[in-house]
Amino acid sequence: MKNNSTIIEKLPDTQNQTDIREIPIDRVGVKNLKYPIAVKDKDNEIQHTIATISMTVDLPKEFKGTHMSRFVEILQCEDREIHVDSIDNILVEMQRKLHASASHIEISFPYFKEKHAPVTGKPSLLDYVVKFHAVRYKRKKDFIMTVQVPVTTLCPCSKNISKYGAHNQRGEVTVSVRFRNTIWIEDLISLVESSASSELYSLLKREDEKFVTERAYDNPVFVEDLVRNAVMKLKQNKNITWYSVEAENFESIHNHNAYAHIESHNIILNGDADGHIIRRY
Repeated sequence: MKNNSTIIEKLPDTQNQTDIREIPIDRVGVKNLKYPIAVKDKDNEIQHTIATISMTVDLPKEFKGTHMSRFVEILQCEDREIHVDSIDNILVEMQRKLHASASHIEISFPYFKEKHAPVTGKPSLLDYVVKFHAVRYKRKKDFIMTVQVPVTTLCPCSKNISKYGAHNQRGEVTVSVRFRNTIWIEDLISLVESSASSELYSLLKREDEKFVTERAYDNPVFVEDLVRNAVMKLKQNKNITWYSVEAENFESIHNHNAYAHIESHNIILNGDADGHIIRRY
């Protein structure tokens, strides 16, 4: 009986066959891969969570396909987790094992922060969405961190024209940054929350609810105010080299949402003879 290694050696490698259409592919790989990840936690050193991952590389025109199994193989390590510090090593391995010039990894995961109610101090966990997007093209590299932060806003116009109260709504702010040195996820979250009418909590008793409602009433902001407030704070951090701030309010008295976006323009775009573009600091 033939052993498995002999059988494997005789299996054809279809992906390495020549493709005659002469069309290169910008990005090919795997998406929606669930995997454990360990990220830095400002208060607890490390937080363990589950990420949704996309991994892609470029494919030269002469190859029929890429080896999809190699993406998953690259993720495997002894502790079965991806650490933030290892992301660039993963990109390098993708280039090496898949014979690629460019490698991309996108990692999205829920991140939990313990918050204390403003009056009673009751603790509860609030979840945020965090995303890492890392790219390598040859030896050039790029890294973007994104946080999605839920907030509450109260309409200044409604407050000014109404005899009783003012309409408010829950919103979501998405902040993406490039940076030179470590930026804590918690610091970006706090920056956004301090730009809104009020931050959100998972657990509020009556005393807390009264406080949050009144705080929002005393700090009305349009969606335009929200993004401007956040950008003013981002500009004060010299460690941040680029930013993008989006805010969307889920309106309570309209059948549409309010939206605003500001993006930094102080970034260099580099191209090369092959037409590849990579953003760098």
